Amino acid sequence: QVQLVESGGGLVQPGGSLRLSCAASRRTLSSYGMGWFRQAPGKERDFVAAINWSGDSTSYAGSVKGRFSISKDNAKNTVYLQMNSVKPEDTAVYYCAVALCASATTTPSAYRIWGQGTQVTVSS
Repeated sequence: QVQLVESGGGLVQPGGSLRLSCAASRRTLSSYGMGWFRQAPGKERDFVAAINWSGDSTSYAGSVKGRFSISKDNAKNTVYLQMNSVKPEDTAVYYCAVALCASATTTPSAYRIWGQGTQVTVSS
């Protein structure tokens, strides 16, 4: 069973930057799409960003487009989420996931393996 481990979360000031990483325990990322989702207290888990198997196609939620960037390094079995110009409303637990398909899908039900999440808090 593939496991995903997120890291890089923490406390950041508004306007600052943070980079999240998601490492897979086995060589699986090269064949599948990957995604980042987030869940704030009392809210549903929302799509943030996705990337296809080869890394040349991406999708973003409107709320993060232009500020966040998703990338992947298949050789390292790792997916990244670069978060720039963060806002207090970006505060949430961030989860990475492996898709059932090779595309940059935005649908939560299309993802089959999830990490344990990493907390991101944006506050001054």
